[in-house]
Amino acid sequence: MPISLSELALRTGATVAGDGTVVVSRVATLESAGPGSIAFLANPRYRPQLAGTRASAVIVAPEMAAHTALPKLVGREPYAIYAKAASILHPAAPAVPGIHPSAVVDPGARVAASAAVGPNAVVGAGAVVGERARIGAGCVIGAGVAIGDDVTLHANVTIYDGCTVGPRTMLHSGVVIGGDGFGMAEEGGRWIKIPQVGRVVIGADVEIGANTTIDRGAIDDTIVEDDVKLDNLIQIGHNCRIGAHTAIAACAGIAGSTRIGRNCKIGGAAMLNGHIELCDGVVVSPGTGIMRSIDRPGVYSGFWPGLPHGEWKRIVLEAQGLRELAARVRRLGHAIADEGGDDQGGGRP
Repeated sequence: MPISLSELALRTGATVAGDGTVVVSRVATLESAGPGSIAFLANPRYRPQLAGTRASAVIVAPEMAAHTALPKLVGREPYAIYAKAASILHPAAPAVPGIHPSAVVDPGARVAASAAVGPNAVVGAGAVVGERARIGAGCVIGAGVAIGDDVTLHANVTIYDGCTVGPRTMLHSGVVIGGDGFGMAEEGGRWIKIPQVGRVVIGADVEIGANTTIDRGAIDDTIVEDDVKLDNLIQIGHNCRIGAHTAIAACAGIAGSTRIGRNCKIGGAAMLNGHIELCDGVVVSPGTGIMRSIDRPGVYSGFWPGLPHGEWKRIVLEAQGLRELAARVRRLGHAIADEGGDDQGGGRP
C-alpha cells in the first residue's frame, strides 16, 4: 500500500527528516532494499550497510540520523517504528464473513455474523465466537469456549471446553489451549489421574506461537494476562499465571503453578521450576534453569556455553574436584579448631 513518508510518520509517531513526499510501498532490510522500500537500522552492527542501501527511505534512531542523507523516519525506538510501518504497508487480507459449508457448528453455539469460520472447523455447544473473529481451517473450539472480537485462530488450533480467548488475540497453527495438566497422584507404585477442572483464560492482545501448549488448571484457572507474547513450542503447565506484557521465547518450559510477573522476558529453552514466583521485570537468559523464586528484578543467567568436548570434560572434572577440595578445607579447619581448643596453656613449643 503506497504511502508518503510524512503520512507514515504521522501514523507511527516518528519524525520526518528530509523529503516527506517520498512514497514507499514496502519494508525491506538495508541490504536487500530497492526503490520504493523503507529499511530500518535498529542494531548498530549493521550501520555499515546504511551507506550502501538502495532504499528510498530509512528508519533510524536520532544518533544515527547524521549517517545517511536519505529521507528518514527518526525515533528513539526504530524497531517499534518499523513494526508499525510494516503493519501499515503490509496489512492482513480481510476475512470474508461466513461459515464454510464443511464446518460443523453446534446449534447451541453463537457465531457473530461478521466472523469467518473456515473449512472443517468445529464449534462446540454453547461456544461464542465474537465479531470479526477468524477461525482457520481445521480448528476445534470446544463446548462453552468464548472467543473475543477480532481474534485470529490459524489452521488447526484446538481450544478445549470452557476456555476463554480475549479480543485481538492471535493463535498460530497447532496451538493447544486447555489440555489436561500433568496431575498424577502415586499410590502403591501406580499413578492415579487427578481430574483437571480449571480453565485457561487468555487476555487481550496476546499472541501465541505455533505448537505452543497451555494446560488447563487443576482446580483454579491457568491465566495469561493482556499483551503476553509467546513464541513457538512453549509448554506452560497447569495453574500458571503469566503477567501482562511478558514475552517468552521458543522452547521454554514453565512447570505448573508458576507465577511470572509483568514485563518479564524469558529466553529460549529456559526452564522454570514449578510452584515458584518471578517478580515484575525479571529477565531470564536463554537456556537458564530457574529453581527458586526471584523477588528482585534483573537479569538471571545460568547456562554453560558449548565447548569442545575435551575441554568441557576437563572443566567438569575440575569442578567436581572443587567439592572434594572444599571438604578437605573444612576438615582441616575443624582439625585446627580442635587443636586450638586443646591448647589452653598457650601455643606449642
